[in-house]
Amino acid sequence: MTRGNQRDIDRARAQKRKEKAGAGKKGADDGLTPAQRKERDAKALQEKAAKKAAEAAKAGK
Repeated sequence: MTRGNQRDIDRARAQKRKEKAGAGKKGADDGLTPAQRKERDAKALQEKAAKKAAEAAKAGK
């Protein structure tokens, strides 16, 4: 049950996909402390809720 070099090729391809996919995303490794991340996420949720409320008010008129 030998696969030859297929495993190595698959690992290289997976690494390239991981680098490409991770280039534009914010992830857990963004250099923020947990407190900073929590603050950033709370602010984003507040903005999202405010935008949703504004759209609901606009649609209700």
